[in-house]
Amino acid sequence: MKKSVKALLLGAAFIGALAVSGCGGSSAPARSDAAKSAPQGNLMETIKKRGKLIVGTSSGYPPYVFVDSESPDKNVIGLDMEMCKQIADKLGVKMEVQDMGFSALLSSVTAGKVDIAVGGVSPTPEREKVMAFSDQYLPTEQKLLVLKKNQHVYKSMADLKGKTIGAEKSTTQEATAQKVEGANALGLSSVPDAILQLKNEKLDGIVLEGVVAKQYLIFNDDLALADVQFQGAHKVSAVALKKGNDDLVKMINEIIKKDTESGQFEKWVDEYSRIAVEKAKK
Repeated sequence: MKKSVKALLLGAAFIGALAVSGCGGSSAPARSDAAKSAPQGNLMETIKKRGKLIVGTSSGYPPYVFVDSESPDKNVIGLDMEMCKQIADKLGVKMEVQDMGFSALLSSVTAGKVDIAVGGVSPTPEREKVMAFSDQYLPTEQKLLVLKKNQHVYKSMADLKGKTIGAEKSTTQEATAQKVEGANALGLSSVPDAILQLKNEKLDGIVLEGVVAKQYLIFNDDLALADVQFQGAHKVSAVALKKGNDDLVKMINEIIKKDTESGQFEKWVDEYSRIAVEKAKK
């Protein structure tokens, strides 16, 4: 097997076949009766009565969320899942994870298909009009992932004029790509799909969150980060949920504050980066 092909397959194993089961899907799962009946502003009480926290996410985004391909049920794991377990424990309930495409994820929050959404979700002014967000955590920057042979070709935004820049659909990364003057921004169904398109030279680069891009560099030695600096490249994550649930937001914020001050988020980044790489090598 050629090295480049093997690297891609390792990457696919790491992301967990999730171009279909994770970010690749564009439709949301069936709305559960319990979530459907949850009135706005009474979400915490509904979750407790149900005995289950329904977490929506879009896998293929290590170390935040990715599929454990070795588990019998293809469980979604990652640092955001660890945080959600703490939320469920605080509520005294079990946790159910629904994995879907990112574009479906955000609409699932407002439609009541899930209780909360995580997975590198970033609050934006547009999103804040229709949903509530927790405090922010794990600040990072948007980066440009390119083929290593072209790493020094792209040094500034001007070098991207006339180029095709990919990103996962409906994400802040896609919004960043769309702001590159003179470039063609292309939305892809998932990060693994974008990686494949880049390797096949159908894309000139991919906009990715820095901590996520580094995961793909570990087992794809033909990829590299370009020196391009995007305007407004600062990126943070938060938990998304329906508006009017200030009590639940307050509780989640307490957990985020505790994990931030203790350095737990950084520990999870290291832990799940290591786990992802180990699983990819098997």
